[in-house]
Amino acid sequence: MVVVERIQEMKDIVKRLKKEGKSIGFVPTMGYLHEGHLSLVRLSKQQNDITIMSIFVNPIQFGPNEDYERYPRDFERDKTLAGKEGVDYIFYPSVEEMYPEDFKTVVSVKKITEMMCGKSRPGHFDGVATVVLKLFNIVNPDRAYFGQKDAQQLAVIKQMVKDLNLDVEIVPCPIVREQDGLAMSSRNVYLSEEERKSATVLYRALNLAKEMIEKGEKEVSVIKKAMEEMILREKYTKIDYIEFVNSDNFEVISKVEGKVLIALAVFVGKARLIDNIVVEAK
Repeated sequence: MVVVERIQEMKDIVKRLKKEGKSIGFVPTMGYLHEGHLSLVRLSKQQNDITIMSIFVNPIQFGPNEDYERYPRDFERDKTLAGKEGVDYIFYPSVEEMYPEDFKTVVSVKKITEMMCGKSRPGHFDGVATVVLKLFNIVNPDRAYFGQKDAQQLAVIKQMVKDLNLDVEIVPCPIVREQDGLAMSSRNVYLSEEERKSATVLYRALNLAKEMIEKGEKEVSVIKKAMEEMILREKYTKIDYIEFVNSDNFEVISKVEGKVLIALAVFVGKARLIDNIVVEAK
């Protein structure tokens, strides 16, 4: 496995690989790898000749009072895990390499970024879209792998790829969960033992919504109220949002029909955790 820190070097390597007719799978991450990230690597290894992973904590997707400085980082650990899974190259640029002093461009996807995490974290998705477009231009992958836990991020990236005619296939990958249902996240490391127990309520609340829909409940307000009550019964929890949207176009809905994405963000202690499920109403 080769670690590459310079943009030009990464581009030169990719050019050579493409000349050799190699297909490239790309797994963009912010590091502090967990089983969710590694499942993306395994799929990329199955579907491509070469797998490139980026590890870059992207400063421009964090707001002024967010956790950029304390976001967990452990490159040596990440390198070991990535190597074991057979990653071929890690692209590990510095902030100065990605955003030199004269950097002035922002990529902004409209409408689907104005709700949910976009509403709670203004500018977040501009930061995501900008860094992902830069990474796509540097790595030039055939396929890029994203977890469905970040459902809104996935929708934003798909929209950007479509709108800007990018020649990359976006491969959505299932959420990987702990045994008790908590979605794997680098931010889970922020949780104390007690908070960790409370955090399971995110998945339990999503399952409650699913059960209510399966029993015939169609009113979003009724389901949302039951979810809120369940979440707020736990210690350490504060709801950021619970949203029901059409899973294809991210339109907010008030009645459950067809395929629905139920997404939530909840603060458990200081950790802001997100999760979602897709439910199909009969």
